[in-house]
Amino acid sequence: MSGLPDSYFTYARRQAGPDHGHYPASPIRERAPVVLPGGASLALWVVVPLEFFPLNPSGQPFKAPGAMQTPYPDLRHYTTRDYGNRVGAYRLLKLFARLGLRATFAVQGAVAERYPGLIRDVLFDGHDICAHGWDTDSLHHSTLAEAVENSYITRTLDAIEAASGQRVTGWLSPARAEGFATPARLAAQGIRWFADWAHDELPTRFQTSAGELISMPLSNELDDWQILITYTRPEHEWLAQVTDAADWLAAEAVRLNSPRVLTLTVRPYVSGLPYRIKALGNSLQTVLNRPGTSVLSPDDLLRAVSV
Repeated sequence: MSGLPDSYFTYARRQAGPDHGHYPASPIRERAPVVLPGGASLALWVVVPLEFFPLNPSGQPFKAPGAMQTPYPDLRHYTTRDYGNRVGAYRLLKLFARLGLRATFAVQGAVAERYPGLIRDVLFDGHDICAHGWDTDSLHHSTLAEAVENSYITRTLDAIEAASGQRVTGWLSPARAEGFATPARLAAQGIRWFADWAHDELPTRFQTSAGELISMPLSNELDDWQILITYTRPEHEWLAQVTDAADWLAAEAVRLNSPRVLTLTVRPYVSGLPYRIKALGNSLQTVLNRPGTSVLSPDDLLRAVSV
């Protein structure tokens, strides 16, 4: 009668609500108001992935966004990605310094191992770092052996610690891909928060068999790769979309008497290009000029965890 295949109903957690036990159904209008540091009504969180793209990716279980496309050796795409870490990242650092903006740089283990100077420069400028998996060809998924996935996590954390002197406690999976067991394995290795799930616009408590994580809101839809590359929209439209999002969230914060979080993911090899950096700067400046807007770090957001 439902029109759905019988297999739909064999999933063990098929139930009312979100079909899993990590967090309860919790419509935004039913929640108690939260308070952000400084009383901000709109928080801006900018995430900059520092990625390494192997020249000969296996592409398993799928190719990550930005992976090589043409027959080996795909030097056109490989060198463009390398440009991001050599040039684009420093262009972003200069922009952030001009704006007084503190970002979170999501660092892959291979980047920390190959470009430790870049990690030191990011920290010297006062930015936060979190882990971003080993590289873009070491994706997390449910058919990955436990020992292999744990090695990806440990190897990544070790490499970042060697380059930075920090044992980071935040995580963003490569390509935002993960398996059913990934959150618990992250929690078991000391990760406090992760940003793979896009189910909210406020931090939420996320239960795993190895303890609690905090799921940080990180939009897929305002990601520079998504807008500029996947949707092939021009830069001025991205500026308009960011502005529209800020306007809507700020108004919603007033209506719900609870702050909102605007998140942007910007990649050095995408937004760090000379013909895009101006649009990014205009987008960020427009948001920062709004009354009641603050740039917040993951630690700031952890202090305002929603249910």
